Amino acid sequence: MSDTIPPCPACACEYSYELGELLVCPECAHEWSPGQEAAEVEQETTVKDAVGNVLANGDTVGMVKTMKVKGSPRDLKIGTKVRNIRLIDAVNGHDIDAKVDGFGPMKLKSSVVKKV
Repeated sequence: MSDTIPPCPACACEYSYELGELLVCPECAHEWSPGQEAAEVEQETTVKDAVGNVLANGDTVGMVKTMKVKGSPRDLKIGTKVRNIRLIDAVNGHDIDAKVDGFGPMKLKSSVVKKV
């Protein structure tokens, strides 16, 4: 291996170290091999909807099933369009941040939406 160790591709920590043939990040515990840094990060950030379409920031999606909204007397009906989504790091499986008309801001799971 070379004398300089690259920073962690997941969190950009500069204190990565070698462990056998792998590189390890002490802050986020991410392990990677030196030749696969870029490909692995790209694979982790791809978000797909319920039918397998790749989602991007600013897309419009529709609900594929009716969902109960905690604290609201109404349900989020099937077919409801959600415009201008933002992809975020997953929080309890919720990887979309959006503002739904009539409900306000909320986080959604990509498994319950379909790209329109």
